[in-house]
Amino acid sequence: MEISESLQEFYHRNQVPVFPSCLLHTGLGHFNVFSRDNCALVSPYSRRDYYKISLIIGKGKLHYADKWIRIDQPALLFSNPVIPYSWEADNEEQTGWFCLFTDQFLQNGTRLGNLQDSPLFKIGGTPVFFVNDEQQKSISDIFEKMMTEIQSDYIHKYDMLRSYLHILIHETMKMHPAESFEPYQNASQRVASLFMELLERQFPIDSPEAFLKLKTPNDYAESLSIHVNSLNRSVKEVTGRTTTQQITARIIQEAHALLKHTDWSISEIAYGLGFEEPAYFTNYFKKQTGNTPNMLRNNLV
Repeated sequence: MEISESLQEFYHRNQVPVFPSCLLHTGLGHFNVFSRDNCALVSPYSRRDYYKISLIIGKGKLHYADKWIRIDQPALLFSNPVIPYSWEADNEEQTGWFCLFTDQFLQNGTRLGNLQDSPLFKIGGTPVFFVNDEQQKSISDIFEKMMTEIQSDYIHKYDMLRSYLHILIHETMKMHPAESFEPYQNASQRVASLFMELLERQFPIDSPEAFLKLKTPNDYAESLSIHVNSLNRSVKEVTGRTTTQQITARIIQEAHALLKHTDWSISEIAYGLGFEEPAYFTNYFKKQTGNTPNMLRNNLV
């Protein structure tokens, strides 16, 4: 499985010829804004490494963990990089706008808290806000100003864009989120499938610094925006193993690969797999396999 889509991969997937390095200012993060006039009708189920706010003018389905919602009127969608989703348009009549940005861009020069704790982006929140005609015009005006500003040569244009982004967020916080999500008929199958996909996306661990971010059933449940009891029930029902057993098996599989195919120290492997102390990893590995990491590595020599 692929890992979260990066900004570079987004530009490549959408056939933007050159990744706009001018938009990557050291220490300032990234921002860009686009029209949805030529957007893909179907986007793959994926997490992203960036935040995204979309004004969707068109009809389709938003698939979101164990539920989905029909978009049949203009709507704002707030995408959190931790939570995977996919979009499936009903037809080619799709317009509107969307902007991409990193946490670093929005936080620059402000005292905002963690975006994932905000009402619009928080895990477990509702990411869709239907808008009326007046709200659509107001939101459209903000996006159009963003489109104009990003093409200008004004020296402080990114400060302006950040201000427009703040206005967009505050205007939406005045609204009420959608409450018409529908469960899938086979919700357990879908939840288990999404969990297994998300589990695989944590691997491989390419460097000791690229440490495992999701380590417990609660971590996965929050990322999928469902209750941990629902996740555990679905995974057990579909796979015959508990969520913890699935996570443990995959961590041990990765540990074997790192011990066999890299020259990383035991400490580096431990930190890469999300353990706070190498001793915790050694005890964990021995409990699951009967051998310590050093014993396994020595037997491979």
